[in-house]
Amino acid sequence: MTRPAARGGRASADRLARLLNLVPYLLARPGIEIAEAAGDLGVTERQLREDLELLWVCGLPGYGPGDLIDMAFDGDRVTITYDAGIDRPLRLTPDEALALVVALRMLAETPGVANREAVERALAKIENAAGDLVAAPVEVRLPGDTARVRELRAAVERGRALRITYYTAARDESTERTIDPLRMLMVGGRAYVEAWCRRAEAVRLFRADRIDAVAELDEPAVVPPQARPHDLSDGVFRPSPDLPLITLRIGRGERWITEYYPCERVEADGEQWLVSLRVTDLGWARRFVLGLGPDVTVVAPAELAEQVRAQAAAALDAYATPVAPVDPAAAGATQ
Repeated sequence: MTRPAARGGRASADRLARLLNLVPYLLARPGIEIAEAAGDLGVTERQLREDLELLWVCGLPGYGPGDLIDMAFDGDRVTITYDAGIDRPLRLTPDEALALVVALRMLAETPGVANREAVERALAKIENAAGDLVAAPVEVRLPGDTARVRELRAAVERGRALRITYYTAARDESTERTIDPLRMLMVGGRAYVEAWCRRAEAVRLFRADRIDAVAELDEPAVVPPQARPHDLSDGVFRPSPDLPLITLRIGRGERWITEYYPCERVEADGEQWLVSLRVTDLGWARRFVLGLGPDVTVVAPAELAEQVRAQAAAALDAYATPVAPVDPAAAGATQ
């Protein structure tokens, strides 16, 4: 959730940058129509008029009438008649130029960028303008940018079908699959291959760190016409009513669940909270609950509660089984 103060602070910063560039822009275009200027600047006519009204009371220290920015209106046209010294566009400082170059280099290396050529053109222009300020080599590595990710990205860019060994955490199993890649993605700091899975006959997302082996086939990737990329605007996991709903009673130490996972209900119950959320399947939910600790109780469904109880009991029984002592002499004799 975005706090209102954060939104207001960001809007103020955006407006300040726009105002500082507005005077040089208008100086270069005397008598420009407000509608045309608004289109160039990417704002509404109303917003531009509000910006002009604010500029009218800005200027040099002293703040007398002769120190303020002045302008003349002719119908829907505007002309700056006194710029109060704001006659040049903003210039990047060395630190700002370097930060922008690093950010663009990172964006160019991000899997799934739709128009990498545009990013590279912008990067080249800034590097050329900044000159020696950003001449030092800067290597950019994204979180999770492993050798496996680079191998997958290269294979996807070559447009080849892949044979992979993939670990599915929800079922705790590894399977062999042949896939036709669509694209590489970076979501939530993790790299994914989105591909047509010939086994599932559907588009699937494969986490790069769960691909145990990959082989590039000597055949092009052929994606069926009905294949459609996933909408990942809300993240990889998208809860739906057909998925199992589980309800947990959690303690204070487990409240992070409500921020990390999409929950359908969060209700305070004294010092504990009742939390309901959708899961891919109960096998994943069982391992999830067992990893949380003793301050979590499964409220529903009963099937999940029984699975958790049975696996916890089996683990305790394994610890309770006595281990036969080793005879040092016998152990030495076998060496």
